[in-house]
Amino acid sequence: MVAVIGDVHGCFNTLVELYTKIITRYPGIPVYTVGDMVDRGNFSRDVVNFIIVNNIQLAPGNHDYMFYHFFKDPTSIFARSWFFNGNEPTLESYEKFETDMFLHIEFIKTAPLYYNLPDCFISHAGVSLQYEKYLPMDFRDNLDLLESFIQNDLRSDRGVLWTRDSLLNIGKLQVVGHTTKPDITLIEDSNTVYIDTGVFLGNKLSCVIVQENIIIETIEEKAHIDDIIKK
Repeated sequence: MVAVIGDVHGCFNTLVELYTKIITRYPGIPVYTVGDMVDRGNFSRDVVNFIIVNNIQLAPGNHDYMFYHFFKDPTSIFARSWFFNGNEPTLESYEKFETDMFLHIEFIKTAPLYYNLPDCFISHAGVSLQYEKYLPMDFRDNLDLLESFIQNDLRSDRGVLWTRDSLLNIGKLQVVGHTTKPDITLIEDSNTVYIDTGVFLGNKLSCVIVQENIIIETIEEKAHIDDIIKK
């Protein structure tokens, strides 16, 4: 059994309250997040620090990678894209915490792009349906076959950081964020649950509790106004 939290986007106070609900109901449960820790909300630095301190396992999102590349590979498409994707609050949150910033971008760099767990498959945006034509019929018996596609398409708009495609049914539940929905949304054809519920838009931060590819509970926390409105 695992808990998976959707895109946080700098909404620290909301994250703390949701995490408290999770561990109160399920003490000791492993907690994961589908990434996009940073940007848009007011407290990106605090979010990343909280995730590290509480051993929440990260599948990084495109916003996390844009943040990382802005400092480590400033000519890359990730870095250039960051200017147009809500980076100002992130920079402000690290203004007096340069040491933290470089520790946090190293944390993003070392995080795996996905988790293929017995309970589910976790990534930021999911495995595109476009890969179906390149995979053998029996790929679901060996999901390690996805690894080369995921790595090679890291910068592609069909990759697990970026895709808006319909997703591939990989034979187990995919838990993804990236594509914002008003509520947690299960797509049966691809066996995918979308858990980015637009906390930075003032909606809510969401979590699914998953056991053996079955969603057994959803937990939500309404967006805290301090996370998204500047005083």
